Amino acid sequence: MPGESGSSSAARHPKPKRKSHSLSIRRSNSTEERPGLHRGAEMLDGQDSKLPLSLRSNLLDLFGQIEREFENLYIENIELRREIDLLNERLTGDGQTVEGGDPTKGALKAKASHSTSQLSQKLKTTYKASTSKIVSSFKATTSRAVCQLLKEYVGHRDGIWDLSVSRTQPVVLGTASADHSALLWSIETGKCLLKYAGHVGSVNSIKFHPTEQMALTASGDQTAHIWRYMVQLPPVPQPPADTNTTLDDEADSDREEGEVGDEGPSEVPTIRNATATLKSHQGVVIAADWLVGGRQVVTASWDRAANVYEVETSELVHTLTGHDQELTHCCTHPTQRLVVTSSRDTTFRLWDFRDPSIHSVNVFQGHTDTVTSAVFTVGDNVVSGSDDRTVKVWDLKNMRSPIATIRTDSAVNRISVSANQRIIALPHDNRQVRLFDMSGVRLARLPRSNRMGHRRMVCCSAWNEENQPCNLFTCGFDRQAIGWNINIPALLQEK
Repeated sequence: MPGESGSSSAARHPKPKRKSHSLSIRRSNSTEERPGLHRGAEMLDGQDSKLPLSLRSNLLDLFGQIEREFENLYIENIELRREIDLLNERLTGDGQTVEGGDPTKGALKAKASHSTSQLSQKLKTTYKASTSKIVSSFKATTSRAVCQLLKEYVGHRDGIWDLSVSRTQPVVLGTASADHSALLWSIETGKCLLKYAGHVGSVNSIKFHPTEQMALTASGDQTAHIWRYMVQLPPVPQPPADTNTTLDDEADSDREEGEVGDEGPSEVPTIRNATATLKSHQGVVIAADWLVGGRQVVTASWDRAANVYEVETSELVHTLTGHDQELTHCCTHPTQRLVVTSSRDTTFRLWDFRDPSIHSVNVFQGHTDTVTSAVFTVGDNVVSGSDDRTVKVWDLKNMRSPIATIRTDSAVNRISVSANQRIIALPHDNRQVRLFDMSGVRLARLPRSNRMGHRRMVCCSAWNEENQPCNLFTCGFDRQAIGWNINIPALLQEK
């Protein structure tokens, strides 16, 4: 920095006030300037710069302000060190006096206690950041022991918005991408088994039928498609030798988009025609899901409405209106005729179709920004995630306030809750994936470094607890899906 050599000579003396911030006045009043800044001005004059004079003047003024800030910090640091030395001397002297039996030891003890308290507070403030790093490093090591990356599914040509695991045999992984396609994958081998190319817009979600080999996809082409598939799983290769390496969970990645999956999947069977096309929306269809039993589906759209269709006839049965802004997600209860829709209007709504004659709706207001997703648990809870960086757990029987709130450091995207252990997986905009229990206690953060994990925003998570090596899947805008093995017993034991 220009002028750094001049700061030390003036470190212990007050500086005269400058009369102006302009470069011309600085030069005319050079006796008021420190030698360092004067040399800095001469250096700028001597350079063949194409910058306007006013911009160069502002730059020099900013450099001067920065130098003054560093100088003030330097002086403050010297004073703090001097105070610490004096406190140490007083503490040492007071300790000797007390041991010697001075009759005023009570007052001295109180004085020493006050000095000790001040010193302790300063030390706590100074080393708080370092302590946090040590604790974070310890937690990261623990997370790596119970959360392991097992498989990467690479082949999409654009970001992956959503993923899901089939509920019938053979069990496959489905991914929905902005490249206008949905792909089905072998979970064990990571091989792409089938491609659906029936949409002409971004594929925003994918869900599997509860009992049949059918998939439901929602798209930016304002439609939702139902299509049948038949796949045969490839043989599982023998596991390779253990090549686990120690990775720094805190390391940051500078890889650029495009390093993964540019070549796309190799030649795979492709389906181009849907069994049924649902097209009553007037905007992007952002999500879709099967109602219990698989005879009806619900779709959510940017036209602020959700539609319920009959699968067999593709007939529109209900239009669910009431949200003030675009919908972002929809989800159905695994065992009851309940639907929850999320919206940019900061709310999510619960729609009850259990009574054919009465279709009630309840509005949940608790977030301050877009609700990115709201999902049911096996019990009577709904878990909602938002761009306001919080996740809230709600009781369906008491909707006035959440029973737990999780506060994070980044926007939360499409969350999922494990059916058996009720663990919430939070995908974040900042490339992290965190695990919490239903009471809001943080359990782990999935390992991420420049050699593993996601390198862009994580869009979605999905649990698969049916005795698979990969029991958690995540996808993001780095064009890949990842299969993780979460040692849930060990995770809960550490809690």
